[in-house]
Amino acid sequence: MNDVYLPLPPHFSFDECRWFLNRNYDDCLHCLTPKGLSKAVLLDEELVVFSVEEAAEQLEIRLLHGSATPRRREQLATYVRDWLDLERDLAPFYQLLSQHPTLAYMPEAFGGLRLIGIADLFETLCWCIIGQQINLTFAYTLKRRLVEAFGTSVTLAGERHYVFPTPGTLAEVPPDTLRAMQFSRQKTDYVLNLAALFRDGALSRDQLLTLPTTEARRQALLAVKGIGVWTANYALMKNLKALDCIPYGDIGLLNALRDHGLMQDRNDRAGLDALFRQFAGWESYLVFYLWRSLAVPASLPPKP
Repeated sequence: MNDVYLPLPPHFSFDECRWFLNRNYDDCLHCLTPKGLSKAVLLDEELVVFSVEEAAEQLEIRLLHGSATPRRREQLATYVRDWLDLERDLAPFYQLLSQHPTLAYMPEAFGGLRLIGIADLFETLCWCIIGQQINLTFAYTLKRRLVEAFGTSVTLAGERHYVFPTPGTLAEVPPDTLRAMQFSRQKTDYVLNLAALFRDGALSRDQLLTLPTTEARRQALLAVKGIGVWTANYALMKNLKALDCIPYGDIGLLNALRDHGLMQDRNDRAGLDALFRQFAGWESYLVFYLWRSLAVPASLPPKP
């Protein structure tokens, strides 16, 4: 039996989550199917490929490649729960949204969208560095070049499934190789330095988890060359699922706030903080839903 079934939690929409994972960008680390998606991961150093579909009020996780052991099935269940944030009760967040005069439409418009994670901290930080100061389309192009050149992969039914390169692999890549892929000199330096830190055990997810607060974890990340406030907050949101993170300076976030008539001056840090204080403990989810709103500007309520 290669299938695992997870009950759907309240306030969950697989369609919304699939929408986020699609968005018409060329992401090489998962594949969208007509009814679900498939993804490759490394579990106990084995490349495993699985699919996820919604079926009869459950999520069906099917092992497509890898060892069909009880341990592997439990690992896949844990992975999907964390990836799709299935164990989070969104009712308190939706209650806060419903009380806001401008954002009250969100629970209905985007109901069930979860904070989709990136399970590997090294991958998360590399993705942030790759995307610094370039548009998303080119960022996905650079990521694909990196993954196809140095990631692990397997082909199933004509579809290539990739896993992001390991720190040990990337740490040995000559700088000129990344430069030939159109990585800037600075990004090349940042990525190779980060890979060496993870390879040598100087930085890891487990180390961050030993720190007592989000702020302490943020400061640990900020001490790394190439990681600024935006990258640190994004990584804490997406990898550690910290709920109290705001990626200050994010253009998409600022545009969404402007579109809702909630912020006119992009430098109004005090105004931004005042808004997010109304959603204390749910700041990361508010960011995620504001990003989601950028795809449907016509649906926004009239500005006050």
